[in-house]
Amino acid sequence: MKRTLIHNATIVNEGQSLTGSVVIENGRITEVLTKGKPLSAPCDEIIDATGCHLLPGIIDDHVHFRDPGLTHKADIFTESRAAAAGGVTSIMDMPNTNPLTTTLDALNAKFDLLNEKCIVNHSCYFGATNNNYKEFGKLDKQRVCGIKLFMGSSTGNMLVDKMNSLLNIFNEAEILIATHCEDQETIKRNTAKYKAMFAGDDDVPIIKHPFIRSTEACYTSSELAVRMAKVAGARLHVLHISTARELQLFSDNPLNAKRITAEACVSHLLYTSADYKTLGARIKCNPAIKSISNRDALRKAVNAGVIDVIATDHAPHLLSEKEGGSLKAMSGMPMIQFSLVSMLDLVDQGIFNLKTIVEKMCHAPAQIYGIHQRGYIREGYHADLVLVRPGSPWKVTADKILSKCGWSPLEGRTFNWKVEKTFANGHLIYSDNTVDETYRGAELRFNVND
Repeated sequence: MKRTLIHNATIVNEGQSLTGSVVIENGRITEVLTKGKPLSAPCDEIIDATGCHLLPGIIDDHVHFRDPGLTHKADIFTESRAAAAGGVTSIMDMPNTNPLTTTLDALNAKFDLLNEKCIVNHSCYFGATNNNYKEFGKLDKQRVCGIKLFMGSSTGNMLVDKMNSLLNIFNEAEILIATHCEDQETIKRNTAKYKAMFAGDDDVPIIKHPFIRSTEACYTSSELAVRMAKVAGARLHVLHISTARELQLFSDNPLNAKRITAEACVSHLLYTSADYKTLGARIKCNPAIKSISNRDALRKAVNAGVIDVIATDHAPHLLSEKEGGSLKAMSGMPMIQFSLVSMLDLVDQGIFNLKTIVEKMCHAPAQIYGIHQRGYIREGYHADLVLVRPGSPWKVTADKILSKCGWSPLEGRTFNWKVEKTFANGHLIYSDNTVDETYRGAELRFNVND
């Protein structure tokens, strides 16, 4: 049985940063060697990690790999390849595909695709509709990561807008509900207002997107979701918070004391509405990128423990589909390959510290979803690990982009951190700018607590 030693790294894990080594054997972490703890037996392979930081593999709870049915822009194989290159070892895929993942048959077909094509570990959401809540009880809670509820329409139009349906969903769900919160009536009113304002055009300028999908639209919907979850006692995770106002709906209690949690996405932590001037619809997403005051409030909320998870909402489209403004350009952007290095760049800027990034991108997703034996560097856990090196400047160029859509809003940007190696289940899936395209990740398993 092969034993691999990752030697002399700075191990960042569970609020500590310690020089040490990790032994991988049979897909598991068998030894964590810090504070002078000796190696129990010789190793077959030694990886010199001097100068590198060893982190748990990134867990991205919010991706759109577009498979099945939308594979002209992305598919499970291409996007999981990009994930591996970015240090992401586990993903949870969203249901707004074609067909929608809103029936048990479609769910099983999605799992089959993931098992066939996904290089990293995986699960997927079951999509809520106005009338499929009776299917919730048939879901395998150890296999399905959660129920995705669109309380605002976005790509795929899975809007659930009937109050009776929402009540049924919140009352019947026995697993986590992950919500996209934007109030549709507010968006409709704002759309009509800006269409009238630009009546001579067949579109509305992209700079108006955050006024159409406004703070009011986000807060109204998020407030309703939080209120309904509290009444029903449901486990709620509100996705891609984009406004300062929404933050008052969430607490800074310790994570293990929360039943209502919040996610921020990399794009909302990086960009502001001023960036529309240079990047245009490339950064159009739902909910919209908003003002610098909103971005800065999100950053503070990450540090304060109000925001629990950092994810990507990785949502590829072809550049041709991103042409136009607020009404015509499709919403979403590819982010998974560069999510970790983007957040490490914010560490360099003094906005976050490295332990916070590990908490929000590794530990918290594992804890919130109850992922079995992943998300931490612990003996006995699956060996999902990423080795990153600081002080290694490189630039994002088109030839480095592994997502099928072939572009990134980060093109031209220089990062000082580099993902050197990514391990999934102890297997080296990324090293020296090369992905092992033959490897397939494992299905995530979830602890059923209640």
